[in-house]
Amino acid sequence: MLKGLHPLISPPLLAVLAEMGHGDELAIVDANFPAATHARRLVQAAGLPAPQVLEAVLTLLPLDDFVSCPAAIMTPSQGRPPVAADFQQALDAAQGHAVAIEDIERFAFYERAASAYAVVATGETRLYGCILVRKGVIRP
Repeated sequence: MLKGLHPLISPPLLAVLAEMGHGDELAIVDANFPAATHARRLVQAAGLPAPQVLEAVLTLLPLDDFVSCPAAIMTPSQGRPPVAADFQQALDAAQGHAVAIEDIERFAFYERAASAYAVVATGETRLYGCILVRKGVIRP
């Protein structure tokens, strides 16, 4: 344990977050997502809900404010999945204001996740429990 570090941030996840640069994306995906197939770098967060992993990540990761939507979720054709509300709440709480989230079709999400800096495989069991976040900058 380290002082001031969220307990869900594992050493491999901390390394990935520190290595990422401005504009890099991180995919936080559910238990059904083919993470090992699509990940350039894979971090395991087995058993943890995706929104809780997102909350932990956002304690360290600045969101990109140079883009209109610094986050994107996998969205089925019937509309946003229930887990989207939990993602929205975590983003808004971390930023202190409403954060715009892009909706992405499943296979387009797979493609973007494959080009993400890393994929965090969670234990999220709710369908479509997947989100991409784009790293921003920390200003002096």
